[in-house]
Amino acid sequence: MKKKIGILGSTGSIGENTVSIIKNNIKDFDVYFLSTNKNVKKLLKQSIILKPKSVIIFDYKKYIKNKKKFINKKIKVFNSFNELKKKSLTKKIDYIMCAITGLAGLDSTMDCIDKTKSVAIANKESIICAWGLIEKKLIKNKTKFIPVDSEHFSIWSLLQHESIYNVEKVFITASGGPFLNYKLNKLKNVKPKDAIKHPNWSMGKKISIDSATLMNKVFEVIEAQRIFKIDINKFEILIHPSSYIHSIVKFNNGQIKILAHDTDMKIPIFNSIYQENFKKINTKKVNINLLNNLNLIKINLYKYPSIKILKKINNINSLFETVLISANDELVELYIHNKIKFLQINKILLKILNNKKYSNLIKKKPKKISDIINLSKEVRLKTRNLCIQLRK
Repeated sequence: MKKKIGILGSTGSIGENTVSIIKNNIKDFDVYFLSTNKNVKKLLKQSIILKPKSVIIFDYKKYIKNKKKFINKKIKVFNSFNELKKKSLTKKIDYIMCAITGLAGLDSTMDCIDKTKSVAIANKESIICAWGLIEKKLIKNKTKFIPVDSEHFSIWSLLQHESIYNVEKVFITASGGPFLNYKLNKLKNVKPKDAIKHPNWSMGKKISIDSATLMNKVFEVIEAQRIFKIDINKFEILIHPSSYIHSIVKFNNGQIKILAHDTDMKIPIFNSIYQENFKKINTKKVNINLLNNLNLIKINLYKYPSIKILKKINNINSLFETVLISANDELVELYIHNKIKFLQINKILLKILNNKKYSNLIKKKPKKISDIINLSKEVRLKTRNLCIQLRK
């Protein structure tokens, strides 16, 4: 029986990897929908191959301009997930991949939960800012959740049939980014074009820069805490330049479990789709030389001060994480456009986080999505204004 599947954000990096898996195993799938914000050209190519019942084009101008191209191919076209839900997706399908990046994907992530048996979320911003709301809806609709980030999928795999109360320590690994071997004083003038050159993964500009500052690992620890409900103090980040190990879990009974695989996002995505069907995926042979040189290194907090932010985070989802995500997003965007320097990302971020109004939000839970969206807009504006003042 074919698996009924849909992809939110099919033209992005995670979405493309998901499309590739479906394309290579097309007999296993019935594609219900694909979506994009603006990349209609790529969406059309994907639609010709996968023949989805529907597509979503979120950008209204692109939707109006291009909808006839899909209608001519007998594909329904919508401008929002809610519209698709009301007019086309009347019953639960088997699996939805949520791969829209940033808080822009939060509404669609929430909206799709009641229309799928399993939801794979690759949008860390949604999990970090709104996990309490997401989890509540997952439980209400009896929808299975699968994390897709390689680190979180590996922790999820290692914790199968294990109690979180038996967990002593969780190690999440970081490559160290493109500046791992740079001295601190050399980081003052590094350019965005250098920061986006990730040594192991092919990723977008934003996440590549977060990898260079190690902010992505701060986010991953928060995300892991929310998903697995393990005390945040039990997490530790280790530098692992080859990115072969994705997580290590040490249990109270003395066992240490390690999950390793090549730097290929198709591996966690493939396993999230097939789960326990034990289908084979073509991968590289085990690299014995790599296994003999795993090279795990303690974090240098002088070089990667962003890790200290974890001291501000507790075990309860709050609006403070929205401040963290939004301010960092804005600062990375400013850095990409050469408005601030690399080392200023963390310095200005700390100023925002230490603002009394925002630091007090650690005690306040988001009650609805609009709480998160409105706060995000405010923090972004505050961050831009602060950067303008610093440049004067």
